[in-house]
Amino acid sequence: MKVKFSAVFKILFIAVILSACSKKGSEVSQTTGWKYNDPENGGFEVKVGMEQETGPGLVLIEGGTFTIGRVEQDVMFDWNNVPRRVTVSSFYMDQTEVRNVDYREYLHWIKRVFVDYPLVYRKALPDTLVWRRPMAYNEPYVQYYFRHPAYNDYPVVGVSWLQASDYCVWRTDRVNEGILIREGFLKPDPNQLNETNFNTEAYLAGQYEGLVNKNMKSLDPNQEFRKPNFEDGILLPKYRLPTEAEWEYAALGLIGNTYEERVYERRIYPWDGHNVRNSAKSHRGELMANFVRGRGDYMGTAGNLNDNATIPAPVESFWPNDYGLYCMAGNVNEWVEDVYRPLTFEDFDEFNPFRGNVFQTLVTDEEGNIAEKDSLGRLRYRDVTEAESINRWNYKKAYYKNYKDGDYESSLIDGTDWSADAKTQAANSQRMYSQEVGNETSLISDKTRVYKGGSWRDRAYWMSPGTRRYLEESQSRDDLGFRCAMTRVGSPTGK
Repeated sequence: MKVKFSAVFKILFIAVILSACSKKGSEVSQTTGWKYNDPENGGFEVKVGMEQETGPGLVLIEGGTFTIGRVEQDVMFDWNNVPRRVTVSSFYMDQTEVRNVDYREYLHWIKRVFVDYPLVYRKALPDTLVWRRPMAYNEPYVQYYFRHPAYNDYPVVGVSWLQASDYCVWRTDRVNEGILIREGFLKPDPNQLNETNFNTEAYLAGQYEGLVNKNMKSLDPNQEFRKPNFEDGILLPKYRLPTEAEWEYAALGLIGNTYEERVYERRIYPWDGHNVRNSAKSHRGELMANFVRGRGDYMGTAGNLNDNATIPAPVESFWPNDYGLYCMAGNVNEWVEDVYRPLTFEDFDEFNPFRGNVFQTLVTDEEGNIAEKDSLGRLRYRDVTEAESINRWNYKKAYYKNYKDGDYESSLIDGTDWSADAKTQAANSQRMYSQEVGNETSLISDKTRVYKGGSWRDRAYWMSPGTRRYLEESQSRDDLGFRCAMTRVGSPTGK
């Protein structure tokens, strides 16, 4: 027993020494040899060994490579989802679609805070009239679906892409405010009004005071205390809509469909097999999602309802996929971040593909300081493409939404001379995808966004993650909702 104890003690001693050495090494700059976090050396602070906290409602989606695009015959003959291999980095996604009760919480906060700006509340309201149909009696859903507590856990619908994006901004601020309160840096402030509301970017820019409870002790000899900043790793990245590639990757759930980097079955749906019914012995024959089984069949025959939902079902209905995500097929379609183009899968980046970039920068004054906030408390941005379009290289860096569309604007990427009048060229650049060109019209513009997933109103074909449709970003439907995503920083596996 003495020998065993001695051996164990030696192992523990060696582990402690190695740990101490590792910690010591991490506290010294490999560039200068100066110590980090040392007031005598100027107090340069470095957080070591931190990993990103998982935000409320989110699930980690471990990234990887996959084949994006169609897996079935293109019955619509759109040819807009040609298969391509891409890589998606790790990210977070909501486990469920955003619910009615979640969106009502958002509206309650807006109405309570923006007292002097009632238009903010009115613009955020979902369009409940999307339920109306000329030849159907859907008036009860117009009145009850969004607000009645019986539908609390049902996915919110009637929300446009613009409204969904605003919800993501609000959620980012509320989550980060909650973290600062939890960590003791802020006190709860239920009396925030108008432009005095907490805003993450304003806080980081030093333009939000709020009810400060305490500040961090600073190691800088020139200041005793300081506010937390992004380098401290306390605040989370932004909630946002997922990109099309992220959404499709998460829906397929390949993490449960591979063996030693080999995908053993290219899934048609977010589950194995080509059927839409459960193959497990205990649930054999039950439908895997909420969709239209056949003409006029939205729920099945009484006594044996096939999907138990006439309209959208509660967000945790059916079985989650291998990432633990619910209703990635059927129930309601979901908005994604991307601008729609038919040739998106022909012209793309192999790493984190996305179409819709409009790079912006904070408005600054003559001294380089961040300008004042707008009337709603948000920092003001300017569109680089508009402010600096005279400069060809800034234009090139700033605008990739229409990359390789074939219009004049895109040809700048390939080195076309920028000598003509900027306004004339800007007008010419819109000719290919303008809403009205002579006697021709097009549904495709920079305001047209992609949605995916299939819904309670759709046939099984649209539940395949590779299928894609589009809608103008200000419009909404009774079968279209959304869920949020967040960038993963640090280790892709969360370990």
